[in-house]
Amino acid sequence: MKKIILLSLLVLPYSLIAQSSASTQLPWSQRMAASMLTTNPDSIAYPRAKMARWEYEMGVLLRSYELLWYRTGDARYINYIQKNMDRFVNADGTIRTYDLDHFNIDYVTPGRSLLLLYQQTLPDKEKYRKAADLLRKQLAEQPRTKEGGFWHKKIYPNQMWLDGLYMAEPFYAEYTRLFSRDGKDFNDIINQFVWMEQHAHDPKTGLLYHGWDESREQKWADPKTGKSPNFWSRSIGWYVMALVDVLDYIPADQPRRGELVTILQRLMPAVVKYQDPKEGCWYQVTDRGGDKGNYMEASGTAMFVYGLAKGVRLGYLPASMMTYAKKGYAGMLKNFISTDEAGLIHLEKTVSVSGLGGNPYRSGSYDYYLSEPLRKDDLKGVGPFIMASVEMETAEEAGLGKGKTVGVDTYFNHEFRKGITGEQEPFHYTWEDRQHSGFWLWGNTFRDLGAKTVSVPTAPTAASLKGVDVYIIVDPDTPKETTKPNYVSQTDSKAISDWVKAGGVLVLMANDTSNCEHLHFNQLAAQFGLQFLPKNVNMVKGDQFEQGSVKISAGNPIFSHTKEVYIKELSPLSVKAPAKPVVSAGDNVIIAVANVGKGTVFAVGDPWLYNEYTDGRKIPARYENFNAGKDLATWLLKQAK
Repeated sequence: MKKIILLSLLVLPYSLIAQSSASTQLPWSQRMAASMLTTNPDSIAYPRAKMARWEYEMGVLLRSYELLWYRTGDARYINYIQKNMDRFVNADGTIRTYDLDHFNIDYVTPGRSLLLLYQQTLPDKEKYRKAADLLRKQLAEQPRTKEGGFWHKKIYPNQMWLDGLYMAEPFYAEYTRLFSRDGKDFNDIINQFVWMEQHAHDPKTGLLYHGWDESREQKWADPKTGKSPNFWSRSIGWYVMALVDVLDYIPADQPRRGELVTILQRLMPAVVKYQDPKEGCWYQVTDRGGDKGNYMEASGTAMFVYGLAKGVRLGYLPASMMTYAKKGYAGMLKNFISTDEAGLIHLEKTVSVSGLGGNPYRSGSYDYYLSEPLRKDDLKGVGPFIMASVEMETAEEAGLGKGKTVGVDTYFNHEFRKGITGEQEPFHYTWEDRQHSGFWLWGNTFRDLGAKTVSVPTAPTAASLKGVDVYIIVDPDTPKETTKPNYVSQTDSKAISDWVKAGGVLVLMANDTSNCEHLHFNQLAAQFGLQFLPKNVNMVKGDQFEQGSVKISAGNPIFSHTKEVYIKELSPLSVKAPAKPVVSAGDNVIIAVANVGKGTVFAVGDPWLYNEYTDGRKIPARYENFNAGKDLATWLLKQAK
């Protein structure tokens, strides 16, 4: 194993340098992505591959880039995802190199990137929806076992493999969440996990066998149970990752959601029993650590670390399980990461493939699992390593917001549009809105910091604000946006003021004079020494972004990792005690804060942290709006006692 050294920023033309400081060592997640973007700048394919194809390994790596985009706001990640999808997806939604008639469940995995892109503000994005519909059509027609479990592939009849749960179910669940009005397919998705566990579970170890043959015709299948003969760590890892990812999309009120949580809670205590006590990694054949020829394997270890850390973060697993995740992650860095002469890091010791049956025939024996070759930077290891790294990096910061709730108002800002299912949906500065108009990325920052994000859809009262630590009011409607706007009343102002004095943290985000109801909003702001002035500054013409520049002075008490941001067409502030300016541009106060009673008020004349100006795709990288959003979220949570 080569000695691990610091990644040199100078030798990485595609390195994703953190905007806060070019000299700061990148986190492991970004270091690995930087290596992969350097070695695979245009498309994803192994060195000896004749051409890139539509297949699951690409989907796994692109999913890890999606998570990095959410965490960093660096557009190079989503641009890379789009570039790779556009290599395959035609204007009519057909997919180059894809053949539905193969009924290969592995082909469904890249569909998650299609759903990501369809939810963004992008031109001609209907092709991604059409391509996703094609993959959904495959699932609708996929051959099944008698009880309804998906065959792994048409060429593997009557067989369910653990791998298949990750290949299909996260896409199937997100597709259902987006496009199904009745959500009936969630029962089918949950059944896939339930049936797989029932047929693959070993009561002695608590682990799951790699595959199950309903017909019992395969040589590898036990003639009585149909189970394959061994436990393969990566296959169990696929199942674990599928569980924690699918739960992202199953509604909280879905009656059977708890079945998936229970399966995870049943499986992970069995998995951690087989973690190497010294190195923290897991072996290729899970339960035979120390046996001749067995070895610690990177992809299975990464998947278990990801599942453990995410399970703990989201409350599915007890906090004590984080000990195993930390030990496993440290073991990965020690045993699997190498650095080359150019300073690029690599992931070693990922088994290239392990399967059952086929030609040449794979018996599923212990010797078989040890016979498959290892590969450096195998995508099935790199993707999960990045995912695991993102979870571990998130865990380091999640304590700040633990137990705190951040609410965004949807009463004063109450706009609707036609949603993707044809029904009316709220939008504009909502946590759920992933298009340019939403706060999805900023909300994800709060969630990464450990806080809960909610909407406050009713007028502010002691009851409606109970349990809300940070309350954000954005751009109250005028009749131009809403036929009958809910103006801030004196009763509303008093309720909010009382809540702040009792310790609440209030965020007031106005807009320019033509897009925001200032009169009543200012009656609220006046209680804290603030007024949004009836003038507009930073009026930007076209793409002359420099006209929206706002410099942040060194030592700013809120924006400690930010030097320059972009805020256009905003209303400056008039400030008097107890309010104080925090960011100014010339004679204009851009941002101000006030300490009132036990609480805090933050005010700015624009909703500048919505996706359009934090996702990295529109404004030049010199403007650090995403970083500023994290700085602000951190500061707000610190004010919430």
